[in-house]
Amino acid sequence: MKLSTKGRYAVTALADIALQGEGALVSLGEISTRQDISLPYLEQLFVKLRKAEIVESVRGPGGGYRLAKPAGETRISDIMSAVDETLNAMRCEDLDGKGCAGSKAQCLTHDLWEQLSAHVYVFLNKTTIADVIGNKLTPCPAVPDFSALLDDEAEEARA
Repeated sequence: MKLSTKGRYAVTALADIALQGEGALVSLGEISTRQDISLPYLEQLFVKLRKAEIVESVRGPGGGYRLAKPAGETRISDIMSAVDETLNAMRCEDLDGKGCAGSKAQCLTHDLWEQLSAHVYVFLNKTTIADVIGNKLTPCPAVPDFSALLDDEAEEARA
C-alpha cells in the first residue's frame, strides 16, 4: 500500500480548513500558500471532495470552502475514498472469482495483506479531522509511549 499525495494533501487541506474555525470560508489560494500545495492540484482534489459532500463551496467575494460536517464527523476514510485513494495493501486481485493472479488459489500472503488493509481502514474510519488537528489520535498499542518513559526517568533522577 502506498499513500499518494492525493490522500495526504486532501487531509492536510481539510485540516487547514478546520483550523480556521467551524463554518469559516477558506480559499484554495490561502490553503495553497499556508500548506505549500499547488493550487491547480488543490482545485482537482476539491472537485472530488465537493462531489463527495465532504466540503461545501460558496462563490463570490469572500467565498471559499468549508467542511460540510463538523470536523469531529469528517472521517479520514471518507476523505481518502473521495479522492480515490486506495487503502488496500493487497497486490493480488480476484479476477472474476479465479482467485489471486488468475489461479484458483489465493496467494500465500493473501490473508496477511487483507488483514493489514482492514486494520488501516478501521483506523482511518474511526479517525476524524478533529482528531488530527487536536492531536488526539488513538495510540497504537505496539508503539511505546515515550513521553511516559521520559517522565519516569525524570522522576527517578529527582529522587
